[in-house]
Amino acid sequence: MPTSLLPVSSRPALRALHVAGATLCLALLAACGSSPPANISLPSQQSGATTKQGDVDVKSISWKRSKPGCKGDDCPRIEVDSVAFPAIPRLTQLVDHVLAYMTGTDQRLRGPYETLDEYATWFWKTAQPRDATYFKASVKDTVGDIIAIELHTQQYFAGAAHGIPATQYLNWQRTSGRVLALDEAIIPGRRDQYAAALRKVYDKWLAGNDDAKRDPATYARTFPYTESDNFALTRDGMVVKYDAYSIAPYSHGEPELTIPYSALVGVLKPEFLPAK
Repeated sequence: MPTSLLPVSSRPALRALHVAGATLCLALLAACGSSPPANISLPSQQSGATTKQGDVDVKSISWKRSKPGCKGDDCPRIEVDSVAFPAIPRLTQLVDHVLAYMTGTDQRLRGPYETLDEYATWFWKTAQPRDATYFKASVKDTVGDIIAIELHTQQYFAGAAHGIPATQYLNWQRTSGRVLALDEAIIPGRRDQYAAALRKVYDKWLAGNDDAKRDPATYARTFPYTESDNFALTRDGMVVKYDAYSIAPYSHGEPELTIPYSALVGVLKPEFLPAK
């Protein structure tokens, strides 16, 4: 069965930055052995505090650097605010790997990096003054067998009007030691019902969108509705994330819709619905 997440609907420029890369690296990790390499990039170098997220031990990772040898406000910069999982080293490896891939997927444009350590080495060689990349990973929720993780990158390029954000959710199944894809969570043949439930939540969100209310026809042409497979299973429902520019202007950030579990009964497999 597939272990990769399906592509998130987005505009081409943003999609090229992270979606295919996240899918590829998840597929690559599925082919790897169960043991990560001895050095799993930045997490292996840190001694941050370990806390509990639900019943999961989570270690904080904080790493900030400017380009070596560079001085002043124009220096390229990398900041990492991430997490590691002392009892689940393969998940730590995955988080590091996916964050690195979320910086770009076109092999003609991106460097030969697989981890954040390798990305930093490449970035220092290629970055322009004031370029910056911010990485963030956090546990969104822990529900039953699932650890839902939110991965976020923000890239700033010299001369650009604003940063380019990207967010990817991972739903880690503890018993199987792998990522859960959307079509694996849905009962076979019920994908249309998922689409209908998501559309209902979207329509409610759109009804409260002031930009859409001002000129519905133009808004619909500029930001047409699309489905998203970028989901996280939380105790409050299935959270579905959209890229910036996909269904709303940049000022709306990365829209997030929550489908209540009551709308997913008979759609999600029973093991992914919360106990009554």
